[in-house]
Amino acid sequence: MNELTGFLIKCRLTGMISNQIMLKIIKKSINSANLITESFNLLKQEWGLDKFQRFRFLFDKQKTGSLKAVNYLDFEYPELLRTIYNPPALLFFEGNIALLKTECIAIVGARQASDYSFRCISGLVPRLVNRYTIVSGLAKGVDSWAHQTALKNQGQTIAVIGSGLDVTYPKENFHLQAEIMKKGLVITEYPPMTKIEPWHFPQRNRIIAGLSQKVVVTEAKKRSGSLITADLALENNRDVLAIPGRIDVNLSAGCNKLIEEGAIPLINFNDL
Repeated sequence: MNELTGFLIKCRLTGMISNQIMLKIIKKSINSANLITESFNLLKQEWGLDKFQRFRFLFDKQKTGSLKAVNYLDFEYPELLRTIYNPPALLFFEGNIALLKTECIAIVGARQASDYSFRCISGLVPRLVNRYTIVSGLAKGVDSWAHQTALKNQGQTIAVIGSGLDVTYPKENFHLQAEIMKKGLVITEYPPMTKIEPWHFPQRNRIIAGLSQKVVVTEAKKRSGSLITADLALENNRDVLAIPGRIDVNLSAGCNKLIEEGAIPLINFNDL
């Protein structure tokens, strides 16, 4: 672990530093003669003395221990992710970090997805695993099926989660998360013991979209996290593919809307 990564881990463990401030620290570190001193001066300017003193008290108590992480400047950090708005300054990980440098495709969709998504994923993922690492968010439904199908077909998969690595959400994915840590990669920008919060999901989704060359949406309602991921992908010039569905089915409304707005309809899995 290099000095910058260790410093950022301790900063993150205080619970006081935002991703934007950590990016400022990283930028300052490029030409810094004394990383810690110059970073502390930056924080004093950002916060004022009182808040900085509270931070310093917490900072001095932190231990990096066996935590594994990569920062924005590390070789292992994927170039594609650097190009998004507000890229994660620090990613905690467990598993094969080299997967961050592979060609990735995201598969996302509804938590309460139907058997239609399951059949589509069962047909699609085996055609992809020799070319792409499958990325998703380890949620119920589509996310879980995408990870499971990748593993079943000896493929590589990355799970992006919205909690600390020591937290499983949903709880029923405990064994799946452990298997991905062993055979694939689990990443998060949140430090250990961070529980899931509603606002973590959009933040997680920007990483899913940022890692991936393409994003596939199977089933989604008109308002859903999957559409947020698709919108973020479009903003970052990624291909968005949507599997069309029946017009009278609520879970197909989001995909049909994406296609109406210009997403690529995914009809023949052999074309991808």
